[in-house]
Amino acid sequence: MPLGWLQLKHKPLRLLVALSGIAFAVLLIMMQLGFRSALFESAVRFHERFDYDIALFSPDSVFIVRPQSFSIRRLYQTLGFDAVDSVTPVYISTSVWKNPWDNNRRRINTIGFQPDHPLLRLDGFDQASELLRRQDVVLFDSGSRPEFGAVEDALLAGQPVVTEINDRNTEVVGLFEMGTSFGIDGTIITSEDNWLRLFPSLPRSEIHLGLIRLQPGRDAQEVRDALAEYLPEDVLVLTKQQFVQREKDYWNSATPIGYIFAFGAIMGFVVGAIIVYQILFADVSEHLNEYATLRAIGYRNRFVSGIVLQQAAILAVLGYLPGVAIVYWLYGKAAAATNLPLYITQERAINVFLMTLTMCALSGLMAVRKVRRLDPAEVF
Repeated sequence: MPLGWLQLKHKPLRLLVALSGIAFAVLLIMMQLGFRSALFESAVRFHERFDYDIALFSPDSVFIVRPQSFSIRRLYQTLGFDAVDSVTPVYISTSVWKNPWDNNRRRINTIGFQPDHPLLRLDGFDQASELLRRQDVVLFDSGSRPEFGAVEDALLAGQPVVTEINDRNTEVVGLFEMGTSFGIDGTIITSEDNWLRLFPSLPRSEIHLGLIRLQPGRDAQEVRDALAEYLPEDVLVLTKQQFVQREKDYWNSATPIGYIFAFGAIMGFVVGAIIVYQILFADVSEHLNEYATLRAIGYRNRFVSGIVLQQAAILAVLGYLPGVAIVYWLYGKAAAATNLPLYITQERAINVFLMTLTMCALSGLMAVRKVRRLDPAEVF
């Protein structure tokens, strides 16, 4: 039986307090890292699932929910390159959705495209998009927040869903699943013609995103460089990876959200380290005579210090397990309430465990300084 464990369980209440503190630190770190990961993952859902190899985007656009327009001519100019197979102009803006059940109005992300062109790499989307050839119809994101109404339940039950979007009567004729993000509460997709009916003041010649698909086997980075050199500077030419990274960089650096979540994780680490240090320091102070006896009968500093570090490692393992269990439950509750991608990944679980071990080890090294300076003659 490890001597460190015998000392810890000798004071059950103190041990319980230590484990509670470490579990709280694990919970705080994992929740903050989980929200930060959900921020980035949800922000690039469309970037990753749009069907394209290269994207055209306005350099004045902040992020995809608030894009600035540019001339559709830029997109069609790319068709002059042999490497380009096809293009899709995309219109993006926010409209006002009227909940057909309670009549509350809420802004919703609205995307328009040509139904005979591919848009999203989602199972069943191409078949659903065929329904958009009719006038005043849309597809509704089943992953939208519940404030938009029970649209999915009604459609699955065979009931028609007719509402007002920008004060225009519109029917929901199908579903697709994308989900929410920190900037998007819900999304509808419609045809280019229907989109322009919802936004009559916006011209057809001005688009918000251009999707370019290349011939099989062509190198996206090489074609991007050629297009960037050919096209004027009023558009950004981005590979899929660059487009995704641009959105992540915005949320990480241009907004305080990414910083806040990272800072919260650091604070959890600091809080846990302080709690473990206080527990171990109190234990060392209480057993000072025993440590002095060990030193007096010939045990070296390494052995005595090892007992404290052993206690730190035991606390890290025992405190981590309940912390992860609580986080697993909280992730499920938060994901159900927000539709954000919150789940424990293997990488995050390992990283937080290593952080917990480091946190407890640093606290143990600080507490063991008193043992290293211990002089048995002074104690007795």
